[in-house]
Amino acid sequence: MDLALLISRYGLLAVFLGCLLEGETMLVLAGYAAHRGYLDFAAVVGVAWIGAVLGDQFYFWLGRRHGQAVLKRWPKRAESIERALALIDRHPVKLILAMRFAWGLRTALPIAIGLSRVSSIRFFLLNLASAALWAPLVAGTGFAFGAALSRHVQELQRIEHWVLAGLVLLIALMHAYRGWRRRCNR
Repeated sequence: MDLALLISRYGLLAVFLGCLLEGETMLVLAGYAAHRGYLDFAAVVGVAWIGAVLGDQFYFWLGRRHGQAVLKRWPKRAESIERALALIDRHPVKLILAMRFAWGLRTALPIAIGLSRVSSIRFFLLNLASAALWAPLVAGTGFAFGAALSRHVQELQRIEHWVLAGLVLLIALMHAYRGWRRRCNR
């Protein structure tokens, strides 16, 4: 099967699933795919926005409902969450709006906010706004990268399928390695 067909058929699903988690890499790749015409840019942004909001709402709920149990189960996350709680107390609005851009704390921050005194409605509204800023910015980065790359590399069309396949494989291997490391550190 052709990689372009796979991307056009399953790309938005991959963006949604990727953005439920941390999503930056997937969204940059989707922005690039939109530049190449495999995906619609507006659809990529919309799906990323929905996935990001739902993912962070889940992590917020997890913190609100099961926060103390999460801290006990994953002590490595507890350190990040404790640091985040101190920041939340000082700057709740700024932190919620910026949380999506804090790489390495993307799952810890919504959990920590769930543990804080921030109301569910306030978090939801700020989460909507944060994702509305994040999705077009990150997808736009991939789109702009594709535009710059295609201007400078005439051979890109000949090798782009291999480059995309390699990037997807690299991402999958990195996630598998991180999961393996987490299981080994328990």
